[in-house]
Amino acid sequence: MTTTDLPRPLVAPLVYPESDGQPMAENTEQFRWIALVKENLESLFAAQPDVFVAGDLLWYPVEGRPDIRRAPDALVAFGRPKGYRGAYLQWQEDGIAPQVVFEILSPSNTEEEMRQKVAFYELYGVEEFYIYDPESYAVTGYVRAGEQLREVIPMHGWVSPRLGISFETSAGELVLRYPDGQPFLDL
Repeated sequence: MTTTDLPRPLVAPLVYPESDGQPMAENTEQFRWIALVKENLESLFAAQPDVFVAGDLLWYPVEGRPDIRRAPDALVAFGRPKGYRGAYLQWQEDGIAPQVVFEILSPSNTEEEMRQKVAFYELYGVEEFYIYDPESYAVTGYVRAGEQLREVIPMHGWVSPRLGISFETSAGELVLRYPDGQPFLDL
C-alpha cells in the first residue's frame, strides 16, 4: 500500500454561525435606537444598489477564523450590493470591511467591552464608529486617521464623512439629520 492509497481524513468545513445567541437589544429604548439608525440609513441609501446596510448582522473579517467576529447594531458597507446575507463574510465581499458601524449602548455594556470594540473596528478597517447611550444621551464618534480610529470632539454638529448625516443634541437627546437637514424619522 502506498501513501496515495491511504484514506484521507475527513475535514469538516468551517462553520460561520449566523447567530451569536445574544439578544439584539436589552430594552425597548435600545431597540428603538437600533431600528431608527438602521432603517433611516437604509432609506438614505435606498437608491444606491452598491450600498449594503444591515442591523445586528455577524461580521467575520478573517477567513478561517469564525471566532473573530462582531455584530454591530448597524453597519454600512459601500461598494457592496444590497441583498440577503446570513452573515457578512468579508472575504466574500471583495475584502471590503463595513466602513461605518454604530453601537447603541445597553445598561450591561462595560467600558472595557467598548474599548475592545474600538480596538476591533480599528484593527479590521472600519472608517467611522459611532456609539450612542440612550440613557445618558452621550454620543461618541471615531474616525479613521491612518491606521487608527481617533475620537471626534466635539460631536455636536459633526457631519459623517461617509454618510453625510449630522449629529446634534437637542434637549440632551441625539438628533441625527439627513444630508438635507431633515431629522431621521422616528419609527
